[in-house]
Amino acid sequence: MEPPLFRVVLHEPEIPNNTGNIGRTCIATGCSLELIKPLGFDTSVKALRRAGLDYWPRLGVREHDSWADFVRTEGGDDALPPRIWMLTTKTSRPVWDAPINRGDVLLFGKETAGLPADILERYADRAITLPMLPTERSLNVATAVCAVVYEGIRQLAAAGSVRIAQDGRIEC
Repeated sequence: MEPPLFRVVLHEPEIPNNTGNIGRTCIATGCSLELIKPLGFDTSVKALRRAGLDYWPRLGVREHDSWADFVRTEGGDDALPPRIWMLTTKTSRPVWDAPINRGDVLLFGKETAGLPADILERYADRAITLPMLPTERSLNVATAVCAVVYEGIRQLAAAGSVRIAQDGRIEC
């Protein structure tokens, strides 16, 4: 199996419809999906079948018991992957200023609160944002994931790392 284009990681997602939409984006773009618990919904086979997420088994979602568990799986007590980008409204660095590479981790926070302040403070150099009007609080997380994934694909295509075929399909 080919490694994912990007690793989309959701920190404590709360809304199943958003996560389902994000899963669909991941499967359509060759990205993997990882969920950091606690989750605001059930991911059992029965619940997924009831929700009509027939593509979910092909997605191969990976679940982490906590933020600490995610960090441990990445190589240490305090180590994050060197190629991680954290999406937040609490920075001024736009997503297009981040050199997104194949295999990078794209980390998104929960719908009601975003990423925890301690994580953002500790790894501030990895924080990026999708600019928006100052009157707006944030984008829907599924919309944000889609925008960032396609910005990453745009960057890879510009660098010649992926190709967009004449029929509009991504060729990795």
